[in-house]
Amino acid sequence: MDLQEARNQINAVDEQLVSLFKERMELSKEIGEFKKANGMPVFDRSRERDVLNHVCDLAGKEFENYVHVLYNTLLDVSRAYQKQIVGSHSTLVPRIREAMKTTDPVFPGRALVACQGVEGAYSQNACDKLFSLPSIMYFNSFQGVFQAVEKGFCKYGILPIENSTAGSVNEVYDLMKKHNFSIVRSIKLRIDHNLLAKKGTKLSDIKEIFSHQQALDQCSEFLKSLKDVKITVCENTAAAAKFVAESDRTDIAAISSKNCAGLYSLSVVSNTVQNNDNNYTRFICISKEMEIYPGADKISLMFSISHKPGALYNVVSRFSSLGLNLTKLESRPMPGKDFEFMFYFDLNASIYDEKVLSLLGEFDDEFDQFTFLGAYSEMI
Repeated sequence: MDLQEARNQINAVDEQLVSLFKERMELSKEIGEFKKANGMPVFDRSRERDVLNHVCDLAGKEFENYVHVLYNTLLDVSRAYQKQIVGSHSTLVPRIREAMKTTDPVFPGRALVACQGVEGAYSQNACDKLFSLPSIMYFNSFQGVFQAVEKGFCKYGILPIENSTAGSVNEVYDLMKKHNFSIVRSIKLRIDHNLLAKKGTKLSDIKEIFSHQQALDQCSEFLKSLKDVKITVCENTAAAAKFVAESDRTDIAAISSKNCAGLYSLSVVSNTVQNNDNNYTRFICISKEMEIYPGADKISLMFSISHKPGALYNVVSRFSSLGLNLTKLESRPMPGKDFEFMFYFDLNASIYDEKVLSLLGEFDDEFDQFTFLGAYSEMI
């Protein structure tokens, strides 16, 4: 058999498969209507387990793994079809539609915004780019920003979420599990770290360097090149610069922005301290209420998945089946629960796509711990 003949036979088999698939979906529809009439849930774990065992036995040892993957997808599709018939109990989709309807068409220029740190912090720089005329309230911690928004002290909050060099800001991800909020916009900000000290201080004079842990990680190669220099973590890069400026010591320095040099009357001892010149941090802007502005093309989700083989694959495959591009997948351990994780997903998808809304409703129905974090656009 030559290649073309084999392909012709595959085409013929595909025609049979599609015909049988349509027949199976029609039967699935009848079952969905029966479940709706009798108040039965769509998902029947015992039945799906029996189906998978049966088809794997039919496939034999050589093909059972492939058939298992195929039928997991097929069962997902059948379940989604039945859910359209039975109807969703989720309140998420109506809330999303209401947010799209009631949110102002233009992102606000003025607002009271919570930022972590002090004047000159990178969060403040991100805030100034997102808002044309913000009033900023500073907090010592990321938790303070979440609480200020959650309790209504500030309309919005700015938080760093990940860096192109040092990776995710784990503290922020861990705090997401504890607070109610909605992401309304994000921005990628170019980071330009400098070593700052009092005027007249030379690199050879420095005995201690202060900065935030993320900044220290982003400048790790430079720090490793120094000898007998103590590294001290503080809450913010701008706070580090302020501390150096206000200290009586002349043998200390801060890793911070060039903007902080002028703000706190410090000198730039070195402007080549970060590992990578192409250094960006992504910040999110959060609000208490769900706001969805026109053009929202990014979606963030958070949910826990059962600890069993293939559970994460089954979720990811559902994004893939709709042609949705996952741009980030982050997992964080759940405190007090051994080997259980909370997963965070970022995807490029339009919230105005009905298929996307349907998928979000399915997730909200299926998972005990599922949170829609927001639909938004990102400034670059």
